[in-house]
Amino acid sequence: MGDQELLKQAEAAIRVYLAAERDAGRITGTYYDDAVGKTLPNLRKWLLADELDRISPGLREGLRTAIRAERWAALVNAYSRDVSFGTGGIREKMGANRDEVWRLKEEGIQASIVKGPNTINDVVYLLTSAGTAKFGIERDPPLSKVVVGFDSRVRGADFARIIAELFLAYGYTVYLFDEACMYPSVTYAVPALRADIGVFISASHNDFRYNGYKLSCQNGSQFDPAERDTLYRKYITQVQFSDIRRLPLGEAAPDKLWFLGGVRCADRRTIERGEHQGLPLADPLPEARGLYAGRENRIIDMHTLHMEHIKRFLLRPEMIARSQRPLSIGYCAFNGSGRKAVPRLLSEVGFQQVRRIMKLDALDGMFPAFCSDPGKEQQPDPGDWRAADIAVAAFKEEYGRAWDDVDLIIGTDPDADRCGVIVKVPPHQRPAYRHPGTGEERDYALISADEAWSLILWYRLTCDVERHGRVSGVESKFIALSHTTTDLLARIARKYQLGVLKTWVGFAQLAAGTRAIWDLHQGKDTPGLTEKGRLPAYDEGRRTSGEAVCNRTIHSWEAMDDPRRCVNVAALEQSNGFSILGGVPADSRSLGAGGHVRDKDGTFAAVLVAELAAWAKQQHANLLDLLDEKLYLDPDIGLFVTYYEPDPMDGEYEGLAGYTKKRAILDRAEALFAASSSRPFSLGGLAVRGATVYRTGKYDAINWPGFPDEGYRFFLDAERQSHLTIRPSGTSNALRFHVQLYGSTPERERLIPRKGELRATASRVVSDIRDMIGAPR
Repeated sequence: MGDQELLKQAEAAIRVYLAAERDAGRITGTYYDDAVGKTLPNLRKWLLADELDRISPGLREGLRTAIRAERWAALVNAYSRDVSFGTGGIREKMGANRDEVWRLKEEGIQASIVKGPNTINDVVYLLTSAGTAKFGIERDPPLSKVVVGFDSRVRGADFARIIAELFLAYGYTVYLFDEACMYPSVTYAVPALRADIGVFISASHNDFRYNGYKLSCQNGSQFDPAERDTLYRKYITQVQFSDIRRLPLGEAAPDKLWFLGGVRCADRRTIERGEHQGLPLADPLPEARGLYAGRENRIIDMHTLHMEHIKRFLLRPEMIARSQRPLSIGYCAFNGSGRKAVPRLLSEVGFQQVRRIMKLDALDGMFPAFCSDPGKEQQPDPGDWRAADIAVAAFKEEYGRAWDDVDLIIGTDPDADRCGVIVKVPPHQRPAYRHPGTGEERDYALISADEAWSLILWYRLTCDVERHGRVSGVESKFIALSHTTTDLLARIARKYQLGVLKTWVGFAQLAAGTRAIWDLHQGKDTPGLTEKGRLPAYDEGRRTSGEAVCNRTIHSWEAMDDPRRCVNVAALEQSNGFSILGGVPADSRSLGAGGHVRDKDGTFAAVLVAELAAWAKQQHANLLDLLDEKLYLDPDIGLFVTYYEPDPMDGEYEGLAGYTKKRAILDRAEALFAASSSRPFSLGGLAVRGATVYRTGKYDAINWPGFPDEGYRFFLDAERQSHLTIRPSGTSNALRFHVQLYGSTPERERLIPRKGELRATASRVVSDIRDMIGAPR
């Protein structure tokens, strides 16, 4: 049967399939209309495109096989839309199921699996790259240099290579990492090399089915919204298969291709001339010798540069090196790219007792320690208590009695931009830190990023006070945090007289908000963020549905109306992201003055939390008692407990039926919000005292007008310090539940019981809202 006959068969059967899904209520409204309107034209375009045999041999045969096998659900999911282009790039599944991802791993990127415009595959990567390359060429002045990296995801190295070859074909100078690297390595390398674009192949902490394409601009942050919209609408959506061309690495001009990574060379050689004069060179990585194409003398030791930069932020390096009570650390890479860098960095700064959890150390994008059963796919997320359980079990299996001596386990996700911290729980604290899954008291706990970042901020500020009698230059300093991150951080900042900037969720928002502050300091406005030299007025969202009403980046602020505020001392988010953005940069291509990368860095956070834990151990304290003594019992700060759950607990709402399900849940949340002022109700035994909705409009085009992109918030006290937020995920087809409960300043003898009570209440709050909006666990 020829392709035209196959296409007719597929078109008729897909119409029947979609109609059945509509009639069963699994696909409703515009989702059905969009699926009918897009699936068939997209499938026709790809199946009949002879050019695809040049670009991706085997792709069309995979489609023919799927049609003959009547895999209508897989074809509809792959062709009913294009991969969504979000704040940082694209992210989607590589295969329709586990078997397809496994085939991709075994057979390579040209495996004949179901590929389409709504899956991550070689063609989608090349189309996205061609659009990005054309966008750069047509800028004034043109962009000409790109950094390309990848993490441990399935076939990441092969995807990165063809992307590098495409940029070479478009005349770019390419800097290609020679092995799986960390996302922060790319966001550091771009400004360090004065490059124009960063491309990173990763799906961060998502499960094994996913991959993605993260884009960075010339300073390592994500592109500004206006640039990103131009890039997507005028270039990426307009490219054709004919725009895809590649130049093999071995045919690149000598000055057009550099490699990043390698092995640190013993003689510390550096580049002797040219624009990169003085940068350290590296020896070839033995397992990558087939990659270098005769350019073994053009490998820049970017890993050492990144690590030396991080070391500058340690406050007491001599304390670590000379410790009489050395810290014992376990490290878990979760099969990701932090596996070499984090242990090396910890060792170089003086931590000699670092045990790598080898069962979870190998680069493996299938993440074999995590469940991969359909519908139960687990994420290698260091901020998930189930990942913590896996890490602890593996540590005990490998090191046995050493568990008794280890002080903490640090974990990073596959691209090492997130950091999680597992601590030992002393007996007196165990009632407050019961296991989230079983309710049992255990001798370890995963502390939240809210708790870890609060301690790091407190530690760094108190060090400053000890040295200078006050926070040095306090009138210029501020923190930036997302609105779902704990207000404990804001209380600490205000106690020490720092400003507080709250943004919407995501490090792109934290970086954009900080840049707006830098602009104000220089007498400039940032379009869409500030006006007439002022930050936007805070109005707690709007109580009515309809058009976007919130600032697209900034949620609220405290003590930020002084134009001297321009030095960011911490950028923090609940989802385990951390950096320090610093002061006004020298130019648009540079990091902030005295700052780190303009996106989150799990390696950076790992070293800072290790320094904090080492200092606590010297004081004969642990991190949980430190939280109590220095923060929760301080009347200027007080007790804040936060709690988080995703829905679904694993994976996402699948396919078109999943979009319908998410819409239905959000519609019920909207109705609950609309009735909240006239129909009293309680969550977790706490009366709802008010509600608001946050709509910025940034995702309306791919969802619906008035989409609640930053969520519904229900307030659980009159002061609005306790609340529940229901927020759609920005990176997957899922929802997030965030709870914050304020417990005032308890009496010392009541503190631990009070923490336990608030944690239990927070869990009940989520259980109740799930029941009300039809999102059961």
